[in-house]
Amino acid sequence: MVKAPIVKEGYVYISVLAFITIVVALTVDICWSIIPGVLFCFVSFFFRNPNRTIPEDDRLIVSPADGVVMGVSDVYEDQFLEEMGVRITIFLSVFNVHINRSPIAGEIKYQQYTCGRFRPAYKESVGCENERHTVGIENERMRILVTQIAGILARCIVSWVTLGTALQRGERYGMIKFGSCTELVVPTSVEVLVKKGDKVRGGETVIGRLRE
Repeated sequence: MVKAPIVKEGYVYISVLAFITIVVALTVDICWSIIPGVLFCFVSFFFRNPNRTIPEDDRLIVSPADGVVMGVSDVYEDQFLEEMGVRITIFLSVFNVHINRSPIAGEIKYQQYTCGRFRPAYKESVGCENERHTVGIENERMRILVTQIAGILARCIVSWVTLGTALQRGERYGMIKFGSCTELVVPTSVEVLVKKGDKVRGGETVIGRLRE
């Protein structure tokens, strides 16, 4: 959905920092421009939008985000699946790509935005307390639930989709600014292929496979 090297949500931050860097270099001292210059480079890096090689097998579920798996646990999902499932929680540091991707091909059948607190994204309770945006995606094989969760620095969850949007596996559908967590709940018919501590890449790492 978004194919530019840097997502548009970063343009304002990058432009302001570039302007400050140039002004400081020209009117104060080039040495003092290093500080806003470093921030300019970091923010440009943060809002990067890399291409990924998406697996083609329809049975596969790919990671919705870059980061580290914080936990894999059984849970009763009562928002969309309305059955027992497996929850996979992924923590994103400020150095990870923060674009979220659809784990499967399907249509968005459920969507909910919830205001909340801004606790650190690595806390176990953030999925219940923090600002979050949840989408339920369905195809002919399965239903899954994906939640973008804001962290202590993340104050804005961005979504580029709405109810009825059809997504391809690995397609970009939103992002969370500056540190966050993403949760995925899959049905028990899915064989989970990751464990706590594993590093994953959005749209590329296979985190589950639908059992035959």
